[in-house]
Amino acid sequence: MFKSFFPQPKLFFISVLVWSAVCIALWYGAGGQISAAIGLAVPPDAPPVIGLGHFVTPDFIWFYIFYGVATALFAGFWFWFSPHKWQWWSILGSAFILFVTYLGVQVSVAINNWRGPFFDAVQNALSSDPDAPEVTSQQLFGYIWDFATIAFFAVVMFVLTRFFVSHYIFRWRTAMNDYYMSRWQEVRYIEGASQRVQEDTMRFAAIAEGLGVSIVDSIMTLIAFLPVLAALSVHVTTLPVIGEIGSPLLVMAVVWSAFGTLLLAIVGIKLPGLEFRNQRVEAAYRKELVYGEDRAERAEPMTVRELFGDVRTNYFRLYFHYLYFNVARSFYLQADNIFVFILLIPTIVAGKITFGILQQILTAFGQVSNSFQYLVNSWTTIIELLSIYKRLAAFEAAFENKALPEIDQRWLERQKDGGPAEVA
Repeated sequence: MFKSFFPQPKLFFISVLVWSAVCIALWYGAGGQISAAIGLAVPPDAPPVIGLGHFVTPDFIWFYIFYGVATALFAGFWFWFSPHKWQWWSILGSAFILFVTYLGVQVSVAINNWRGPFFDAVQNALSSDPDAPEVTSQQLFGYIWDFATIAFFAVVMFVLTRFFVSHYIFRWRTAMNDYYMSRWQEVRYIEGASQRVQEDTMRFAAIAEGLGVSIVDSIMTLIAFLPVLAALSVHVTTLPVIGEIGSPLLVMAVVWSAFGTLLLAIVGIKLPGLEFRNQRVEAAYRKELVYGEDRAERAEPMTVRELFGDVRTNYFRLYFHYLYFNVARSFYLQADNIFVFILLIPTIVAGKITFGILQQILTAFGQVSNSFQYLVNSWTTIIELLSIYKRLAAFEAAFENKALPEIDQRWLERQKDGGPAEVA
């Protein structure tokens, strides 16, 4: 799954983590001094830029340079150290996806910066207080235009990103397909080999496209919005029941999200194994029917009834475990809709924030908590991906001198001893 597309996967991904840590340390360490030395420093108390100008501030220009140099050094090393057929897609393609995903997240930051002054202007325009600042139609139209430019940029980024990611994932599937087919004579005896090569690589690619973009987006969202939420926490001094704590919004976003993730990880612990087993019993049933198309002595009623009984038993187990899993997940997600409002009740009642700041807090808290809740929102899809990963890992074990799962060992022995694969 990975060695077909990435050079030396274990070492490669370890190097990604190490190099990322080095770059992050350099960015937050000497990055400020370097940007100041080249004239791209931004005062810490500078107000946020509203509109598309958010993406061409000195801070962003310095980030573009820093990211480009870091990516070139990393890719250059791997191009020299371990050349790979798919290195342009797997290394530089991955780096490009990270970059455009970060830009997409910054669109949300730009919109959140816009929310504050816009909704404060709306509040002032609707206020009957004679001391409220005067708001003109021209000002409001100006804010709407700022939003329109950001939204247009977001649409362009979304379309281009999805287009590129789709091609990236299909290249990955192509690499897997070429790798498996080059070893076909070694794995053709494995139960469902054709399904592994065709269907599982297709489903792996499709799910990886959605989940991969989602997890990268979640990580980038945390990087972008954690400082925003920490800064907005100064407006909230007291929480219900708990009272006063430091950075209350940030702390509660982490605690609440960790609770939901742990809850669903516990109640859904059996589901990946059942999904894996489900594909096995379905494959066994389907293969017997295929053999029955050519040989009258195959797919007999007793055999088919037994195989379909395994299918039914496994599905009923899945239904039962998904029952309580969905109960827990639904209750948590419904509670999540009002959790932040519960936290803000003392602050709202005390009148300590404006309508614009309220909108910024709701957006930032939602972005951070949703990112932390990646497993909560994607758990059923992750379960499906894990089951596909298990099947492909077992498939690869056949030609990598690794122990096969028990169910594969039984089918391999049966077929090599004159079972269905040789009779057909």
